[in-house]
Amino acid sequence: MVNHIRWGILGAANFAREHMAPAIHLAGRGTLAALATSSADKAAPFRALAPDLQVFDSYDALLASDAVDAVYVPLPNHLHVEWAEKALRAGKHVLVEKPLAMKAGEFDSVMALRDKTGLLAAEAYMVVHHPRWHKVRELVQGGEIGEIVLWDTVFSYDNRADTGNIRNKPETGGGALPDIGVYTYGTARYVTGEEPEEILSTAMRWENGVDVWSHVTARFPSFHFSGINSMRMAGRQYVAVQGDKGVITVKAPFNAGVFDQAELTLDRPGMERVTWRWPGVNHYVCQVENFNASVLDGAAYPCPLEFSRGTQAMIDMVFAKAGPAEG
Repeated sequence: MVNHIRWGILGAANFAREHMAPAIHLAGRGTLAALATSSADKAAPFRALAPDLQVFDSYDALLASDAVDAVYVPLPNHLHVEWAEKALRAGKHVLVEKPLAMKAGEFDSVMALRDKTGLLAAEAYMVVHHPRWHKVRELVQGGEIGEIVLWDTVFSYDNRADTGNIRNKPETGGGALPDIGVYTYGTARYVTGEEPEEILSTAMRWENGVDVWSHVTARFPSFHFSGINSMRMAGRQYVAVQGDKGVITVKAPFNAGVFDQAELTLDRPGMERVTWRWPGVNHYVCQVENFNASVLDGAAYPCPLEFSRGTQAMIDMVFAKAGPAEG
């Protein structure tokens, strides 16, 4: 490793093929160098992207390679902690798909190993790497909408027909909140710097032991939170931050460039409206570039595991309030 990071990917997941492998390939100061899969067919599209790609037939073989500096882990949720720790023990920096763990306390062993090895370990929470969310935080913390009164957010999609999807299986850490609750809850924490004091209400629907729809309200120190997450509704992404002097509306807040373009609107009294747009900004590329800079330059990583642990703690609070799983 001189002035670039040689990346390996554990498994040929669809998400890795469609989003993260291209991001690693495009990001500055990084190279997509290796993939672990026993399927030549699954390896083919990765090789088309990076012709010099080295393909290993097992995850352990990739981790043992001296030709890999960092690994991306897109495995099913219940395997994230195990393989994050294996990567760190093998001397690799590691970026793990969210959620890194199914309980906040499970972050602790990964954080301890990170500190012991001096390597970078992070959850792939890409949204906070997008300049649009930096602008939202700047506006809110700068008082542009006055005192926050309500954070109102929705993230939904419908995968009921995809019964084999890991999100629909309890044994693989499925459920709407583990998958997308990190976005509705985490962005509120990121922008405001506040933590929930109490989960006020939870309305939740279960299927096959996983949550498929929920409406949660919570009290933060200075505002009220309302969030809907669902795997059984038409696709929708929405964030509105309402203060006593203005409203911020975030368009395509969680999948910018895929769900819709990245756009931010600030409305003030007197029909004053200001809009910002970020066409072409890819938050996956931004995430990889920030990771590379942290490893190579020692730059502070924008989304440390301590932050990700806090979001999981809020999810834990919601499940505790909702009670045992049904169905």
